[in-house]
Amino acid sequence: MLNAALRASTSPSWSDRANAGRQLAAHADVPEVAAVLRRLLQDGHDTAVTQGTAEALLRRRDLLGLRLVLAAFAGADVDTTDHLGDAILNVCLRSDEDQEYFEGLATELASDAEPDEAARTEAGLLLQEWNPRLA
Repeated sequence: MLNAALRASTSPSWSDRANAGRQLAAHADVPEVAAVLRRLLQDGHDTAVTQGTAEALLRRRDLLGLRLVLAAFAGADVDTTDHLGDAILNVCLRSDEDQEYFEGLATELASDAEPDEAARTEAGLLLQEWNPRLA
């Protein structure tokens, strides 16, 4: 399954790439897969690929998924940024409990020692937007 999803991630079909992103999100801790996910999060051909991949990563409800999505904001064009933002709205803000949970992850990421400056910066901006007292 993993090899098939990796192959589908380069398909000319947006739906194949979007399905690949959703499938690969479960394996984001594999370095080769994480690199493919980063590419899919900034898919230059179809924003449905970006949003579907981002939503699947956020549904992991972990620091890695959020880190990959937030890092994708760096250097993204306006359309990509809009769809990454939509993914955050669709997954992280479905309820007060979801928002509280993701605020906790974003707080941890904002002070994370990982060498991912872009994700750390975006986590701080997200916290300011959600709750200025947390930033």
